[in-house]
Amino acid sequence: MELRTTFRIEPSRDKITYNDPVMFIGSCFASSMGAQMAEGRMPVMINPSGAVFNPVSVCNTLDTITTEKKFTLEDLHFYDGTWVSFNHSTDFSSEDALNVLERINKRSQKALEFLNTARFLFVTFGTSRVYKLKKSNLVVSNCHKIPSEQFETKMLTVDEIVTLWTEQIDKLHLLFPRMQIVFTISPVRHWKDGAHGNQVSKSVLFVALEELLKHKTYSKYFPAYELVMDDLRDYRFYSEDMLHPSISAVNYIWEAFSECYLENITINRWKEVVKITKAFSHRFNNDSDIKKKNFAENMLKQISEIKLKIPTIDLSIEEDYFLKMRKL
Repeated sequence: MELRTTFRIEPSRDKITYNDPVMFIGSCFASSMGAQMAEGRMPVMINPSGAVFNPVSVCNTLDTITTEKKFTLEDLHFYDGTWVSFNHSTDFSSEDALNVLERINKRSQKALEFLNTARFLFVTFGTSRVYKLKKSNLVVSNCHKIPSEQFETKMLTVDEIVTLWTEQIDKLHLLFPRMQIVFTISPVRHWKDGAHGNQVSKSVLFVALEELLKHKTYSKYFPAYELVMDDLRDYRFYSEDMLHPSISAVNYIWEAFSECYLENITINRWKEVVKITKAFSHRFNNDSDIKKKNFAENMLKQISEIKLKIPTIDLSIEEDYFLKMRKL
């Protein structure tokens, strides 16, 4: 008896290798899949401005990068002793405005350099609801816990998303003609919208993407949302907040993602590298020096072997760590 509704994901004809830079931008799915690639030391950049959830904020993030916008003090907001940017996450916030601007502009410059070489751009939409700062009518990427009365909220329409993103796809294709765009919808439930509101919000995204996938550049779609909602379909696969996918669900999505976009040889290389990066994260407690040295020797051997297989890989931090351990 089959107790699950599974479905087949058509493998991508274009594959990701260790020579193909990939950018993930959007909500939590973007961060989760990007983190998996980063753990295997694949060339990846994840949310250069921090996590963004709605189509307008994703678009704004890309625009600030591709137009080489330089943020100034006028682009920042001072609240409760901290300078913040409504286009960026709290990771960029600081009591020092110049520090905020320096980090934002450096990150944006690096993101543009990365996009110039990127083979794939994965765009994840989480919600069609946006928040606007009342005094400027700016759609914000992050409210920074500023009182809600300073914002108004609205649900984007299908036409608004399609119009905005048709133009964005055209711009990206012109700037980066070799880059493939892949859309996904986040399986994270936006419970602030309520049960009904969350479903309506996701529905708007689905209908908008259905139109965008008809674009002449043949953008693609990866069914992350469907894997959780229609395949796993069980609260066992959610974290304690019952809103975000659990670690096992993320691993399940990654398995489907890698089977779709990675050749078997790349998957095997990724697994070899992950053994090294996980070993690097391991901390010894009461193990003897001899055991540590033997372990380090074995890891250095594995690093040497993987560097021969993937000449472009950077495992310098891990290598230095195990070299120091071997000298104990």
